[in-house]
Amino acid sequence: MQRTTPKSALLPPLGMAQTALEAGFRNGAKGTHTSRTIMFEELSALLQATTAAAMRRDYAEAIIDMNCLAKSTAASRRLTNQRLGELYALDPGVQIFRVFRRLWDTDASGRPLLAIQCALARDPLLSATAPYMIGLPPGTEFAREPLAAALRDSVGERINESVLNKIVRNAASSWTQSGHLSGRTFKKRQRVESTPPTVAFGLYLAHCSGFRGSDLFTSAWIALLDCSPSTSRQLALEAKRIGLIDLRMAEEVIELDLDRLDPANKRN
Repeated sequence: MQRTTPKSALLPPLGMAQTALEAGFRNGAKGTHTSRTIMFEELSALLQATTAAAMRRDYAEAIIDMNCLAKSTAASRRLTNQRLGELYALDPGVQIFRVFRRLWDTDASGRPLLAIQCALARDPLLSATAPYMIGLPPGTEFAREPLAAALRDSVGERINESVLNKIVRNAASSWTQSGHLSGRTFKKRQRVESTPPTVAFGLYLAHCSGFRGSDLFTSAWIALLDCSPSTSRQLALEAKRIGLIDLRMAEEVIELDLDRLDPANKRN
């Protein structure tokens, strides 16, 4: 019997595809959210201080030597460089960052969503929280325990309760930075506004993960954009119109070409 993939799944039934690892996805039991969030403000300041042509050493120099993020100590600057590198790679030699940086520079309103999308691909701990967040209806109050339960299911006994609590707090902050949650003491789920570039990035991440055909539009990479399959198809066609992707759709037959997103890495 063919296995179906729930809309909250970031990976198809067979697990992470080799194409995902080659693109720059990270897997395993560890993740940046044991100590940090998606660090959206710091990421924004860093990308504003650097050019699209920057190399990994340029990002490190901007953070550590130039102190573009205004950190108080050299140790905190080095740690910030490490954590941002874990979440986003900050290296044009990594395909996912090349695509991310290109879309970041073209879509100011979609940047919070682009950041959470990239971080989900790079941090297994954050990705473990996605099913809960995707399944939480807009207007519903965020609850800590279901999120903690999702993490326990993912990490098992490898993380003690105090660290788990910290991951929950950091993940809740990250989903707030992305726009999925609002409020301080009591957070509620709110609907985010997707854009053609965020849908294009979602399709790219879904394709790297191993999704194909109509599953591209029903995977969690699109669901986390609070975007129905029909709306996501409309936004994907707009992404095609503005030159981000090539797409042909006829009922359930979908042909997606992502070469325009990353001309440096032609796909067969």
